[in-house]
Amino acid sequence: MSDYGILSILPPVIAIILALKTKQVYVALLFGIWFSWVIMSDWNFLRGTLATIEGLVNVFKSESNTRTIMFSALVGSLLLFIQYSRGVEGFINKLNILIDYFEKKQKGYSRVIVQVLAMITGLLLFVESSISSLTVGTLYRPVFDKLKIPREKLAYIADSSSAPSSILIPFNAWGAFIMGLLLTQGIDQPFMTLLSSIKFNFYPIIAIIIVFIVILSKKDIASMAKAEKRTKETGKLLNDGAKPMISDTITSFKPKEGIKAKAFNMVVPLLTMVFMMPINLVYTGWDKVENYTSFGDHVSQAIGNGSGSSSVLYAVLTSIFVAMIMYRTQGILKMKEMVDLVLKGISELMPLALLMMLAFAIGEACNQLGTGIYIANWSKDWLSPEFLPAIVFVLSSFIAFSTGTSWGTFAIMLAISIPMVNIHGGDVTLVIAATLGGGIFGDHCSPISDTSIISSMASASDHIDHVKTQLPYALIGGTLATILYLVMGFALN
Repeated sequence: MSDYGILSILPPVIAIILALKTKQVYVALLFGIWFSWVIMSDWNFLRGTLATIEGLVNVFKSESNTRTIMFSALVGSLLLFIQYSRGVEGFINKLNILIDYFEKKQKGYSRVIVQVLAMITGLLLFVESSISSLTVGTLYRPVFDKLKIPREKLAYIADSSSAPSSILIPFNAWGAFIMGLLLTQGIDQPFMTLLSSIKFNFYPIIAIIIVFIVILSKKDIASMAKAEKRTKETGKLLNDGAKPMISDTITSFKPKEGIKAKAFNMVVPLLTMVFMMPINLVYTGWDKVENYTSFGDHVSQAIGNGSGSSSVLYAVLTSIFVAMIMYRTQGILKMKEMVDLVLKGISELMPLALLMMLAFAIGEACNQLGTGIYIANWSKDWLSPEFLPAIVFVLSSFIAFSTGTSWGTFAIMLAISIPMVNIHGGDVTLVIAATLGGGIFGDHCSPISDTSIISSMASASDHIDHVKTQLPYALIGGTLATILYLVMGFALN
């Protein structure tokens, strides 16, 4: 790999600044990808442009990328199914009973209860961050709209409860991926090491606490306070000129007439998707396990070896299939209607699939440029053990922010931070936690993060508005985490 030095940082940073300034996230990402390949083509603009086209095509060479993009598109079909079947309407009717009960107890209390429920739902679905944010956004968006809670708040709750719970309760594909990385770095007991590091994983813990405080205190800051004021005063769920990550066709799709609204027509398909995730992890990892002592050991190792991207794709496909059987049995849908809804749902979420493709493409371009390696290596020679956890946290944050991927950050930084702590001395679990927490923090701040994109989509929020309103809370959490890593660095060295 060529060494592009400080030039490797420019494309992702410029793309992020352009996205935040212009709100044209597609153009900003495409420019960042193009600029990356121009640099790698020795400033030959023609070769760089052609390489950009090939870079976009090569996104689909990765089976994982392709599955994730397919998952993102098929989600549109599932959303149309549950909308058309009056499942969403039935669920809202059930929640309205709860809302009315708390409104009688205390005016305005229902807003707090619904937000707490959304947060708890996100935390409980720790099995996969994408499914967590998708489920929270889908389930609670109609109720948030009714209570005049801005879409940005729903996206924030979905985003800040999904990845943090997935990293703190690592009995999922996240834990499997991280344990694999720890094994490659010579950690003999990766599972116990990962569990031991959780108590030091400050940012995800703080992020969850901040969400809880924001909901209970009813106090917001910066852009989120403006969004709350806008919605309360004007009833507008989005800013003027906002471009929701999901079309009005899906959020306001006309339900079928002449059928009864039933909550289970929504809840059963969504629960199917959630419960199929661990089952698919076991299935995709079962044959990869060679040595095991019991059936339980075989299952746990299979989850550790399972494919996260395959599992979410199979989960959403199973969910759609279950919905088809349910609705056909009830006489709600005929085969032609089902096919039409599937195709329409996919077509309506093409913008999301395109954004995913661009996010993956700029991530790969940054990988080719060596962005993460450059940032990490820059710190090697001047670090002391006391400052190591805090610096590792900040570097991991910047890599995740620049590349939009927490998993990519884990892969880059664990390969550097673990050898660094072995050389400099210090607590390895503290440094591992700082690496993982930094990846989540940077991911929360980045407009090119796939989890943030899915949170915006599920909540039907403008993506840049979601990033802007979440950023102040993330920065508070990141600052507190950095201070804690400084304190713990000195305390344990």
